[in-house]
Amino acid sequence: MCSLILRGRGSIDLQKWRNVNVLSSAFSNSFSSLVATASLSRDGRKGKNFTVSYLVGSLGIPKKLADSISSKVTIKDKSNPDSVLSLLRSNGFTDSQISSIVTGYPTLLVLDAEKSVAPKLQFLQSRGASSSELTQIVSSVPEILGLRAGKGISRYYDFIKEVLEMDKKSSKLCHSLPQGSRQENKIRNLLVLRDLGVPHKLLFSLLTSRGKPVCGKERFEESIRKIVEMGFDPTEPKFVNALHVFYEMNDKTIEDKVNVYKRLGFDVEDVWVIFKKWPYSLKFSEEKISQTFETLKMCGLDENEVIQVLKKYPQFIRISEQRILNFLETFLGLGFSRDEFAMILKCFPMFFGLSIETVKKKTEFVVKKMNWLLKDMALFPQVLGYSLEKRIVPRCNVIKALMSRGSLGSKLPSMSSVLTSNDDDFLKRFVRKHNDEELVAELMAIFTGKKRKFRVKSIKGS
Repeated sequence: MCSLILRGRGSIDLQKWRNVNVLSSAFSNSFSSLVATASLSRDGRKGKNFTVSYLVGSLGIPKKLADSISSKVTIKDKSNPDSVLSLLRSNGFTDSQISSIVTGYPTLLVLDAEKSVAPKLQFLQSRGASSSELTQIVSSVPEILGLRAGKGISRYYDFIKEVLEMDKKSSKLCHSLPQGSRQENKIRNLLVLRDLGVPHKLLFSLLTSRGKPVCGKERFEESIRKIVEMGFDPTEPKFVNALHVFYEMNDKTIEDKVNVYKRLGFDVEDVWVIFKKWPYSLKFSEEKISQTFETLKMCGLDENEVIQVLKKYPQFIRISEQRILNFLETFLGLGFSRDEFAMILKCFPMFFGLSIETVKKKTEFVVKKMNWLLKDMALFPQVLGYSLEKRIVPRCNVIKALMSRGSLGSKLPSMSSVLTSNDDDFLKRFVRKHNDEELVAELMAIFTGKKRKFRVKSIKGS
């Protein structure tokens, strides 16, 4: 693998139904299963909605973040999480710290407060943790409350405390490490990562991870050497992602994955460009990579265009065929042609990271509320990535206000001039150029979202 990495930038080669009775029975079972599935689906939606409502109402977590958390944990009623929150507050945790803890480790809310969480807190306090140390360390590594109380959690706690103290004192980390256990290997390897500049958020997530990237010795050291030689930045999440890939996959497996991309038309250099952008690109099967390639061709792209799209947005590889086709159907349903969809895909493939509902909402606003054309959106698809509430709506409200008083004439400004420029250029072009100070103040109020009534002033002589 060493030679593969070192040469990576240049020359790598990389049952049928048998009778009516069986059919009848199968239909009955299938119908029952369908009813059960539908019931589970309804229960699932109900649970998700309750979870989001609880997170927003009890912790003030933004709805978008609460939606994301609800995909990891389901809260059925508030009795258990209320007990957990009460326990944390009684131990000195602030609401801000609790919000951070729940965001990083949402499973905590479904743990038994008395039987699971309280004993961990008591154990850590028995290690001599003051109230401030306890809250700081658990806030930094909330997953520690998911570990068993005992030798392992004790060592992890000591390590976290020492790292945090080192930062305060700017002193060298000195840790006495016995040899042999998995926990000790983890801590030793984390010290290496710490010295390389890996930040706490990434470092501590590896500490409590069930994965193996920071276990062992020789394989860990070899993986780190390769990552550093490839120029990954230790302060970025991609550094840790690359560590996962190199540690978990042997040289032959990685070379085989490189060859999969080569057979699809990628140059070796392209493969490593993609890897540097998104290391997990080498973890997918040949079937999945090839399927994504062919699905994009179904969307109207030729082979070279698919390669360029994947180089620009390699995360596309993980998107399911059905999701891609659902997006195609959505855009066609909105009125876009297949060619326009292909254009959007080539220019701004990152829109696949958005929800279909978000794409619909933004497109319908721009087209129906502002009367811009679909072809404008196809030409400037990056608009799909802008915030509707923070960017698109405020700017469009300014334009509508100006048009209502005739300040822009009868022609709607181009979508690009309104939405794609930065804030300063937009304000210069549509707000600050006016000599009427009151008008400028009213437009700024609209732009910033402040509650100020816009008054259309009469024009003398009109």
